[in-house]
Amino acid sequence: MMSERNRFALITGGSRGIGAATARLFAARGWRVALTYRDGRDQAEQVVADIAEAGGSASAHRCDTRNEAEIVDLFAVMDEMDVGLRALVNNAGVTGPRTRLADLTAETLREVTGVNLVGCVLCAREAVRRMSTAAGGAGGSIVNLSSTATALGSPNQWIHYAATKGAIDIFTRGLAHEVAEEGIRVNAVSPGLTLTDPAQADAIAARLEELRREIPMGRAGTAEEVAEAIYWLCSDAASYVTGAVLPAAGGR
Repeated sequence: MMSERNRFALITGGSRGIGAATARLFAARGWRVALTYRDGRDQAEQVVADIAEAGGSASAHRCDTRNEAEIVDLFAVMDEMDVGLRALVNNAGVTGPRTRLADLTAETLREVTGVNLVGCVLCAREAVRRMSTAAGGAGGSIVNLSSTATALGSPNQWIHYAATKGAIDIFTRGLAHEVAEEGIRVNAVSPGLTLTDPAQADAIAARLEELRREIPMGRAGTAEEVAEAIYWLCSDAASYVTGAVLPAAGGR
């Protein structure tokens, strides 16, 4: 197996939270990294600066993953950089406002579906076109971000979000089968309650009190812990793993 050093990973939604933690982890382990953002330019540039200061290599690129043209342009930039994409982490995602279905707007549904599902599928499409050994690529790994919300459906709060993540699980398994003979592994990580932003610590603590009996480990996870699961699935250590949805949720 080839060394993982100097491989290249693209991480969508990499300006904060799990995406930023994943970008930092990959870079710390020798990967070159590109991360995308939609609105958080300053945060994305800070992640890049942190990686550079630590001796790593990273770049930030604006991309609205709801927009096919912007996704196509993003991958064209990757082609121009001649990086040889070996990993795609489909992390970009939104929940939309907390709401019951009766109060859900079509605008919110389009936003959440566009980012969480359409954007994920289209990014994976572009990655497959470049990674597939059948098309002259060197193979690679795709990791999609799911959620433990798929287990219960998040009634009375985010069923629209849970529905998109359920679709991601199905997409992950289907694509894994489709490209297994083309050198591409496709998996998903399913985080549970996760502290992704220190500013949300109080809200996460309150949510933990609601869910404590449902989380065997009795605590929220961290973005860094989820990043480790993502990294493992992209590494050679997981070379015989494809089509898996790996929970990173403290046993929930």
